[in-house]
Amino acid sequence: TRLTRMDSKVYKAFLEMEKVTFCDGALSKKNKELIAAAIGVVTNCESCMQWHIDQAVKEGATEREVLEAVEVAIEMGIGPATVNARFALEVMEHNFGKNK
Repeated sequence: TRLTRMDSKVYKAFLEMEKVTFCDGALSKKNKELIAAAIGVVTNCESCMQWHIDQAVKEGATEREVLEAVEVAIEMGIGPATVNARFALEVMEHNFGKNK
């Protein structure tokens, strides 16, 4: 990559952190890749989704496992919106009075 050619020390540190993060430990590399793919869905990082789904599949993830990781991401993306909606409801109460 361009950052490697430019001898970026920060990018080298990032690559080392990535290597240490995505190795088997208490969680398998496959499970870590599925988690990362789900985070990519929630953060709308297409390159993250592509990379981590590809890596999960290389580690043996099934189509169903990837789908379920995506489904968790869908819930986690929608769940916070329902919590954040509380503020909107408070504003509505302020403007329209308490709901009975």
